Amino acid sequence: MQRRSIIWAIVLLTAFNVSADPNQPIAAFSSVSSLDDGWEPLEFPNIDRHSRYELVQDDGIQVVKAQTSDSASGLIARVRIDPQQRPILEWRWKVSGVYQNGDAREKAGDDYPARIYVAFEFEPDKAGFFERAKRKAVEALAGEKLPGNALNYIWANKLPVDSLVPNPYAESTQMIAVNSGTAQAGQWVTVSRDIVADYEKAFGEAPPTIVGIGIMSDSDNTGEAATAWYGDVSLSSR
Repeated sequence: MQRRSIIWAIVLLTAFNVSADPNQPIAAFSSVSSLDDGWEPLEFPNIDRHSRYELVQDDGIQVVKAQTSDSASGLIARVRIDPQQRPILEWRWKVSGVYQNGDAREKAGDDYPARIYVAFEFEPDKAGFFERAKRKAVEALAGEKLPGNALNYIWANKLPVDSLVPNPYAESTQMIAVNSGTAQAGQWVTVSRDIVADYEKAFGEAPPTIVGIGIMSDSDNTGEAATAWYGDVSLSSR
């Protein structure tokens, strides 16, 4: 299934929440009683088949199990966090495998069995007139402010680990392969990233406030299927 820019879909649904508590931690999957505790569904226009997310036990620890089959949706935690104070993003995840036709450089291959999405506050003083006007129009319809740039940490198919490439739909989102291929499929992998360093490498400047952290397993472009498991996601100081 082809879709309109996934970036705009995510933008519309991860709108900046002005009431977010800057000191509030990201809700831990290991301790929540429901996925409604600190997380919201992330669904896209014109995509009717949604990935499934549920709390399960794995080796005695509560995690999120995601199942995707020619589908796309995610979970989003709305936050307001200064990345300079809490720059270290850490999580653990596991996947059943990667997509045969997955390719982070192509629209038709823009699917991942697992990804972590980090949205940053929009900086109007750094945008052109037409970008500002377009955002004002969308915000008027949505009734909320929209985030700006984003980082996607992905479990890639063939992209070498640590590769940084623009999303094929929009360069305002940069994709970073933190795992790739099937060598570690079926195993829990812990990932730790310095968001400040990654943002500076991706966009050439210091990052603004973080306004959203999401997880997503999608397969609507490739039409394939995968299962992923997500452990707790956290942001901490160095």
